[in-house]
Amino acid sequence: MLRLITDFDGPIMDVSERYYRVYQFCLEEIRRPGQKVQELSKAEFWQMKRQRVPETQIGMISGLDELQAQEFSSLRRKTVHTEPYFRYDRLAVGAVDALLKIQQAGIDLAVMTMRRVWELDYAFKQYDLGKFFPENRCYCLSNDYVKTRDIDDKPLLMARALKELPTATDTWMVGDTEADITAAKKNGIKAIGVESGIRDRAQLKLYQPDFIVKDFSVAVDLVLEPALQLTRTW
Repeated sequence: MLRLITDFDGPIMDVSERYYRVYQFCLEEIRRPGQKVQELSKAEFWQMKRQRVPETQIGMISGLDELQAQEFSSLRRKTVHTEPYFRYDRLAVGAVDALLKIQQAGIDLAVMTMRRVWELDYAFKQYDLGKFFPENRCYCLSNDYVKTRDIDDKPLLMARALKELPTATDTWMVGDTEADITAAKKNGIKAIGVESGIRDRAQLKLYQPDFIVKDFSVAVDLVLEPALQLTRTW
């Protein structure tokens, strides 16, 4: 049995608008009355996020002083995963077609995300994605989970999944961050980094995934190709 485990934000959901709206909100909240700031364009902001520019640095580049930048960073962390902003998430281009292709090919599909249960449910309902992911193929954080760092938490989630899921002959992980690649490598799974999320190619390359591709659609084609070749052989 061939299995594909995918991250949610990045491969399937485009979160750039949510992150940018939160950036705009935090900048406006932290600036002093009459203080001039230089609001970044969405393209500028997202490029910095993908390059892992620290939040405080983004704040200072936008015209905040050092103390304000720390407050900006703290407010962003408190705000970015709150319900009013999840409505800005959008499906990544081609993601649903790729999910349909997986389903039609009979590949065992699981989702593994640092979203909490309610955050994942919100997106499932918004875009009718639950049909692709049965409950026993959804790995996310409980609503009361105390997060540490994604790069520490995600390998633990992967280890749990591999204990619970039926044995597969071949397993792939698709994700857009160092946490996804680390989770795969620590558990002996092939990793595909996608450039459609919150890390650029240079950042993904640092963690040495097996492949780096443009997006989820290309990743799915890469996983399916050996299976299709086997089918043609028969």
